[in-house]
Amino acid sequence: MITKNVGGADRIIRIIAGLALLGFALAGMAGEGLVTAIVGAAGAAALFTGLVGWCGLYKLLGINTCKVDKP
Repeated sequence: MITKNVGGADRIIRIIAGLALLGFALAGMAGEGLVTAIVGAAGAAALFTGLVGWCGLYKLLGINTCKVDKP
């Protein structure tokens, strides 16, 4: 089972940033080719971690901004 490690304010910021980055990538404002793919992937990752509440990088670094589910 995955323990949440991304807290409230962090989640909101990730969701907003993820939507903005995906919007830039889909609108073609991020550039062309590889740059668009990288921006789109970063947006998708930020949106996913914001919605799910779990971040693999936080897990590796031992960071937990979620006050409710601290082990």
